[in-house]
Amino acid sequence: MRDIREFRYAVDHWAAGGTGGPVSDLAVRLRLRTAVLLEGPSDLAAVEALAARRGRDLAAEGVGLVPMGGAMNIGRYAALLGPPGLGLRLRGLCDEREQPFYERGLKRARVPYRGFFVCVSDLEDELIRALGTERVEEVIRAEGDLRAWQTFLNQPAQHGRPRQQQLRRFLGTKKGRKIRYGHLLVEALGPGRVPAPLDGLFTSL
Repeated sequence: MRDIREFRYAVDHWAAGGTGGPVSDLAVRLRLRTAVLLEGPSDLAAVEALAARRGRDLAAEGVGLVPMGGAMNIGRYAALLGPPGLGLRLRGLCDEREQPFYERGLKRARVPYRGFFVCVSDLEDELIRALGTERVEEVIRAEGDLRAWQTFLNQPAQHGRPRQQQLRRFLGTKKGRKIRYGHLLVEALGPGRVPAPLDGLFTSL
């Protein structure tokens, strides 16, 4: 786990204009063959949770999960880690509204788009729809966030909004909440309820 974290840190440093030597060395040491490009830490938490649930050690399989710090970085990360750079096979998740940007960035990096799986709004939205709003609210209560949830619902801006949209917005209202619930919502999924983009990603690895 420590080596994978070092790899992510080295990739971020490289993407910010640093040298790629440490990334290459770590990739060899870890025997990486695939990098999974994720928008941010909440997606990372969800993917790690599903890997644990399915009993998969992705690092041992040669798969490195790489949060990019935002969808706008896809072209840069794909060029560094894909065929023009380290030559790793690339996989990933993207939001539907970011799909055209992903297509352009991956094309510039000569990376096939077929390895990327599209969430309708984002991964949190996919998880909420897979679980159903009542089950998500049960998770919120179990985590001791019921009072915060009720306070949120009383805000004028939330009146009349569909429950799914309210839940999705709630997860993003406090720093770290999306990360925590990215893990929790995956753990709460019933058999056969993994959202299609997330399931497709794991099938492709």
